[in-house]
Amino acid sequence: MNIANFLQRSGRMYHDSYALALGSKAIATYGQLSSRAAKLAGTLLETLNLAAGDRVAIIAKNVPEYLEIIYGCWHAGLIIVPINAKLHANEYSYILRDSGARLCFLSDDLSFSSKSIDGPDLEKVIKIGTPTYDELFECEEVQIASRHGDMIAWIFYTSGTTGQPKGAALTHRNLLAMCHCYFTDVDCEGVSKAILHVAPMSHGSGLYSLAHIMQGRVNVFPESGGFDVQEVFKLITSWPNVVFFAAPTMIKWLVESKIRADTDNLKTIIYGGGPMYLDDLKAGLKRFGAKFSQLYGQGETPMTITSMNERIHAENTHPRWESRMMSVGTPQSAVEVKVVNQSGAELEVGETGEIIVRGDTVMSGYWNNDYASEQTLRDGWLYTGDNGFFDEDGFLTLQGRSNDLIISGGTNIYPRELEELLVAHADVSEVSVIGKPDPEWGEAVVAYLVLARGVELDAAGLDQFCIDNIARFKRPKHYRVVTELPKNNYGKVLKTRLREIETNRNDVS
Repeated sequence: MNIANFLQRSGRMYHDSYALALGSKAIATYGQLSSRAAKLAGTLLETLNLAAGDRVAIIAKNVPEYLEIIYGCWHAGLIIVPINAKLHANEYSYILRDSGARLCFLSDDLSFSSKSIDGPDLEKVIKIGTPTYDELFECEEVQIASRHGDMIAWIFYTSGTTGQPKGAALTHRNLLAMCHCYFTDVDCEGVSKAILHVAPMSHGSGLYSLAHIMQGRVNVFPESGGFDVQEVFKLITSWPNVVFFAAPTMIKWLVESKIRADTDNLKTIIYGGGPMYLDDLKAGLKRFGAKFSQLYGQGETPMTITSMNERIHAENTHPRWESRMMSVGTPQSAVEVKVVNQSGAELEVGETGEIIVRGDTVMSGYWNNDYASEQTLRDGWLYTGDNGFFDEDGFLTLQGRSNDLIISGGTNIYPRELEELLVAHADVSEVSVIGKPDPEWGEAVVAYLVLARGVELDAAGLDQFCIDNIARFKRPKHYRVVTELPKNNYGKVLKTRLREIETNRNDVS
């Protein structure tokens, strides 16, 4: 089952219906999009000499071409590697090397040079929107490549506790099951007609585009290429029954905006990717009404662990409504979810343990990383590394992350990656990175530093060092200088103690 069939089917059924829009203007029908994907597949196979199973990377802002690239690659039997456009060139290069990508599509408006990214297998970088890109669609249409459900379609790179990204290998079957969950568990109250792509296409918004392609709905891309508060309100007025996926931080910005646009067209805001505080959710419900649906997932089981739909958000007379709003909902229909202790035994209601997941949405493993796969996938279950508990109604509440993951603005940040970078700076002797609650970003990155002898803190210099080597959003928001880091008898830094110290600080900096 090649999921490229989604587009081919819609190209026939909804031939003259609009598939793509840029801002408030529709720009391509399903017939046109399907044809372009089939032509691109021909060029990839016959002119660029790619073969089924080869990897093709995409580093791009949210542009309409994203979907014709994805489906053109799948039509040809290729594997896509979407990469967050906010990463640093060093991080792009690592992912390109690890995935063995032979071809990379690149946004023409990204600030770095294509010469700054590399990979041993990378043969060509093509900038989207250029004459070279346009020439890719001059080939004849070709037949969809045959792929069975357990073949890999999408490699989603998510950082690990070692600091190096790991590629979650998602199969055609995984993505099909995810789409079924979308309609059954997430966007299941009424019918949406369009999806607005304001969150990165390399992540949740791109994944949810598949369900909308399946149903012949309009994929709306903002002219800014991403999230802009004023533009979001404008586009809501332009597209009836529109949904969009957003991180809680984005929703907070929308709620706090002084813009008072008509939002009657808004059907649903789907949120996930970070903690949504109860007060912020209440403010969102007051501003937009009961038009929210929540999901909890990981790259290893994309968007598909638990969910909480619009109906549950609207039931504010329920005696446990507030506790439900602080949860991440109930297990989605394609998965089994358990909370277990360290021995793997299932825990009772109310007991906190590690969350594990089993089902057709769970990845086949990490690309080129058998060790990490064996650690994460055990006896058919995905061990998430997240801790939580179930209540008596089956609602799951998260209690923390055993792997010390920091989620800031809906984006995963792993301490080890920052620690390895900062300790390489001449001014830094030791470092430990933690997260602290932040009302705007969900969590903020805090670096505790033991400086080299005779050195004073140069926060601006450390900031620039981070910016020169990793994505800007990963750098610490706060630097704390200490004479020594708290450690146990084995020399391991006690992050729990650092969190206590941070919580007990008197200042708010």
